[in-house]
Amino acid sequence: MKKNKGWMLLLTMLLITSLLAACSSGGESSQAGEEISTDPADIKGEITVLTQRTDIVDTVFKDYAAAFNKEYPDVKVNFQSLADYEGQVKIRMSTKDYGDVLMIPTSVPIADIPDFFEPLGTYDELKDKYTGIEERMVDGQVYGIPTVITFSGIIYNKQVFKDAGITEVPKTPEQFQAALQLVKDNTDAIPLYTNYASGWALTQWESDLATVAGSVDYVNIDQPNTDENFVAGKPHYELYKVLYDAAKNGLIEKDPTTTDWESSKADLANGKIATMALGSWAITQIQGLTDTPDNIGFLPFPTNASDVVVPLAADYNIGMNVNSENKPAAKAWIDWFLAKSNYAVEQGGGMSADKNAELPPILDQYKDVTFSTLTPAKEGQEGLVDKIDNEGEIGLWQPDFKKRIIEAAIGNRGESYDDIMKDLNDKWVKARAELTK
Repeated sequence: MKKNKGWMLLLTMLLITSLLAACSSGGESSQAGEEISTDPADIKGEITVLTQRTDIVDTVFKDYAAAFNKEYPDVKVNFQSLADYEGQVKIRMSTKDYGDVLMIPTSVPIADIPDFFEPLGTYDELKDKYTGIEERMVDGQVYGIPTVITFSGIIYNKQVFKDAGITEVPKTPEQFQAALQLVKDNTDAIPLYTNYASGWALTQWESDLATVAGSVDYVNIDQPNTDENFVAGKPHYELYKVLYDAAKNGLIEKDPTTTDWESSKADLANGKIATMALGSWAITQIQGLTDTPDNIGFLPFPTNASDVVVPLAADYNIGMNVNSENKPAAKAWIDWFLAKSNYAVEQGGGMSADKNAELPPILDQYKDVTFSTLTPAKEGQEGLVDKIDNEGEIGLWQPDFKKRIIEAAIGNRGESYDDIMKDLNDKWVKARAELTK
């Protein structure tokens, strides 16, 4: 993997610091990957946990520490919250002082992770216990475990659905459009809020591609090997047709250019909006804005696929500083946090990475749905989807063509949905041919 200059500088500084420390101590230093005791009698002392959650560090996290101390009374847990988490941690990682436990910054190149983090176990040891551990794995060693596994689909207000006369959760695009029409006809709520003006919120739709395809293989395996990525009947075409049809039929906000993300959360929470296409990370934010949090529900993105698949993705991975002077306590905290805090559901708006954990209550009704991470790309095709996307200037994870679809649907552009899809597919075919020749 190509390393950026910033991380090369950090690595160089770290190596220099390590060499100086070794010289000053007669060359003795702790070794990464050393066996860490799990005996509670050996676990004592003090650790520092870095967190990006400035909103709950002085409340929820203190409760976590109190619960942890019931099992490990001889460990003092200190918390440091960082507002600019990525930026501040990146600076601190030029030294050895970046806490004992922390969220692994996403900007750290995978190949460099062993220089900064302690292995938590091998893949073979942990694969049956945790989901999503491949993302921060190097040479079979796992360095980070997801604190939250998020899922994507439609977040909706159950009371609005009830008031509209919707008796069953819509499963297909046709049923979903019919449900949106009932909301428009029978309530004052906005059926589908696009959050057009925010831009980034429109990119959330791309997360639902696997659901429309009905396969965890489609995104990374099938997509980079097809010239029909936006052709009628194919997943991308069907995915964004839902957005186009809703906009064309007047089932979105009246003036999309004036949408506001913060107010939209409160409006969905309090019944002024019926549905939004978002990741599960938004659920707890929305529930926190209403006295009736149980009214907020989740439904898989509407699909005609025979198998309903909801894709899972990992949030920040928790890891251990390779320089920690109290690795037993740090490891104990990581294990406890993942297994017993329930952070993933109550604060992360997702599910636990622990494969033995129960589904969060909001998913209780979906026992027949497959929740799964996406199949990785074939060997030699890693990152190929992104390369084609960038080469063709398509913007799978950018808002541009989503805005274009909405504008065409409401009559602000002189092109049809098929015109847009053909243009995107032509770009895809040309870029793919260039990169795979």
